[in-house]
Amino acid sequence: MAKRKSRIPIKTSEDIKKMRVAGEIASKILQTSAAFIEAGKTTREIDLFAAELMKEHDCVSAFLGYRGFPGYTCLSVNEEIVHGIGGDRVIKDGDLIKIDVGITKNGFIGDNATTVPVGKITESEKKLLAATEQSLFEAISYARHGEYLGDLCGAVEAFVQQHHFTVVRDLVGHGVGRELHEEPQVPNYRPQGVTPRLKEGMVLAIEPMINEGKASVKWLDDGWTVITSDRKASSHFEHTVLVTRGEPEILTWRPRTALPEQLGIIL
Repeated sequence: MAKRKSRIPIKTSEDIKKMRVAGEIASKILQTSAAFIEAGKTTREIDLFAAELMKEHDCVSAFLGYRGFPGYTCLSVNEEIVHGIGGDRVIKDGDLIKIDVGITKNGFIGDNATTVPVGKITESEKKLLAATEQSLFEAISYARHGEYLGDLCGAVEAFVQQHHFTVVRDLVGHGVGRELHEEPQVPNYRPQGVTPRLKEGMVLAIEPMINEGKASVKWLDDGWTVITSDRKASSHFEHTVLVTRGEPEILTWRPRTALPEQLGIIL
């Protein structure tokens, strides 16, 4: 029997050059938009602000119109995990705002997300953010040629469980490139069975979605917004990462924003 070829795209050197540009722009827009978030603004204001930045950078939203999605970015508040739609909701002190920015530039996509604490949040929420961001880097450390995808995925859950948080199992990360969602799926837990070995040139959108309470979720009537079933807080961090033979390359690099010392970690 002939050996089945991998369905996971391998990027060429030219593809990677373009993905570096897309990733850098996506990161700049995410960071600038995150800094714009404050109490008193609506989530629609944040979304439209990001849209203006996209125009300035001569790129387009990878989300707007995708399967009918109506926003330029995803903006999810508190118990909302992902895929929130910018609207009339006014941001308040103590909110956790998840902002997910995906853009297309020169035919390639950069996809990244962060969670922004507004004003004073609880100690548990501080730990939630720190655990989520650190779990992202635990997973990224496996984005090397020859590593098993399952080890990368399993690293997220193994880390956050130590801090008594739960992984959303209904939503996953993904390959990314010319398309927003490419092979492979990248869950934040170890999949059952044998998983493929990663190869140099694969690009993954790794995105831990971690809950303060139960792992179970619900969809709102808008058909997009996913919330925690117990209405407890959720956190989301994401990077677009290139698999290499050495150190993984974070195409959407930005400074860390959560505080690992909340978990007793010294970097």
